[in-house]
Amino acid sequence: MTRPLDGVTVVAIEQAVAAPLATRNLADLGARVIKVERIDGGDFARSYDHVVQGTGAHFVWLNRGKESIALDLKTPEGRDVVRRLIANADVFLQNLAPGAAERLGLGADALRAEHPELVVVNVSGFGSGGPMEHRKAYDMLVQAEAGLIAITGTPETPVKTGIPTSDIASGMYCSQAVLAALLRRWRTGEGATIEVSMFEATVEWMGYALYTRMYSGTQPSRMGLSHSSIAPYDAFPTRDGQLLIGVQNDTGWRTLVSSVLEAPELAGDPRFATNVARVAHRAACDAAVAARTVRWTNAELDERLAAAGVPAAQLKQVGQVVDHPQLRARDRWRKVGTEFAQVDALLPPATFADVEAAMGDVPALGQHTHALLVESGVDADDFVARGIASQSRLGRS
Repeated sequence: MTRPLDGVTVVAIEQAVAAPLATRNLADLGARVIKVERIDGGDFARSYDHVVQGTGAHFVWLNRGKESIALDLKTPEGRDVVRRLIANADVFLQNLAPGAAERLGLGADALRAEHPELVVVNVSGFGSGGPMEHRKAYDMLVQAEAGLIAITGTPETPVKTGIPTSDIASGMYCSQAVLAALLRRWRTGEGATIEVSMFEATVEWMGYALYTRMYSGTQPSRMGLSHSSIAPYDAFPTRDGQLLIGVQNDTGWRTLVSSVLEAPELAGDPRFATNVARVAHRAACDAAVAARTVRWTNAELDERLAAAGVPAAQLKQVGQVVDHPQLRARDRWRKVGTEFAQVDALLPPATFADVEAAMGDVPALGQHTHALLVESGVDADDFVARGIASQSRLGRS
């Protein structure tokens, strides 16, 4: 069957997380993604670590299904190859430092003047213009500027999220915008210039916390595992550990205390009758629940909650997630190739009924250089010999 983006070509000058996630999403959907890398080490995410059979975990996660060409963009010949590749592409995406693409002659205005139908995407930390345009934009720094760290953690200690939330948010909005731009282009023939800011993507994800502050004047609290607007919503003790329980409505509360905790008297307690009342009496509510959850083991209580339809979860460690029975039962793992070995990778979350995601191999640095130089109409051997491009040890592709 045809994948949704079969026949679409994307050229990307990208590194780290945000832009590579966007293009990996497109590659999984069938797009051909040509990743332009530096000849001196390539995407620096390659060397964050070497934990996945010799390849960096970030790089394996973000770069399957792409072709890698290693070029020296400081040379006019290297830049010319990129322009030749773009001339035959549908999308050009970059997350270089602000102004760098323009200095290379690869700015959106110049490219779209030559190729009006091209979709050009610029991913940056804070967007063009404004006082922070040229600031460094690592994920943690953006989380701090967007207020995410201020509401994450415990009352005593703010923390960043355990995953690169700002990078992921911007990468997801980026791939979404590319799909929308391609849909419009297929209808009208018109290209697009798109800008995605990590900061603005993260502020958007602040969601209800932002609106709470704007319209109540109250700074949302750091709640740990709890929730500022819902109770009970936390980890509760069991005989051999703890279990997370989240009750989001009053019917769920009555089911929890009557059917699961065998404490029907709590259902009629006016302190706990509504969610607003439970939030106002959170400490007493949580204590009443905890005094009863401790009667069962994790497994026993989890089974009772599931049978009653009360939302709950065991606090899984990462190793348990790797072998999660839900992922195994749904056959979500696939093998992909890397420079050194075959490794496991998760299918993307959106599942098409008639076709599976492409799930291509993770490229070595410059693995496709020779083939792409030939495709660009230049003397590949000469470019490699002169150091304008480099070819991986895997040989010609």
